[in-house]
Amino acid sequence: MPALPHRKTEVDVDVSLRLRTTSGPGLPVPASLHYGADDPYAIHAVFRGGDADVEWVFARDLLREGLSGPAGTGDVQVRPCPESPDARPRVLLRLSSPDGNAELEADEADVRRFLRRADALVPPGRETRHLDLDELIARLVS
Repeated sequence: MPALPHRKTEVDVDVSLRLRTTSGPGLPVPASLHYGADDPYAIHAVFRGGDADVEWVFARDLLREGLSGPAGTGDVQVRPCPESPDARPRVLLRLSSPDGNAELEADEADVRRFLRRADALVPPGRETRHLDLDELIARLVS
């Protein structure tokens, strides 16, 4: 019997971000967005640079909602960035922590491509079909 094809359960997309600064065009920040069917509500944004990678986790819906209007009221906020200097549609990610705040611009096309791939893996509204509640409870109580 032939082997069954391996079903992809993760999506990784490299994105080009620019850290907003008070002067100049901003600083490039290499990053990637990760989505996995094993954690179907969350996106992992990994920012590479310096001595160590920095990872932020936030809701997939937050990123989607931020494409069309301001979204988020906590540590992660997303909104369209109409003041893009090169007239390319961009998305602004505002990250806040006790260590400081950062505003990062992402190319909207990169974000949409990532969300299309994540949605193909786990369609919006079907996340609960991918949750292993026993495993989740075990992680919470350990």
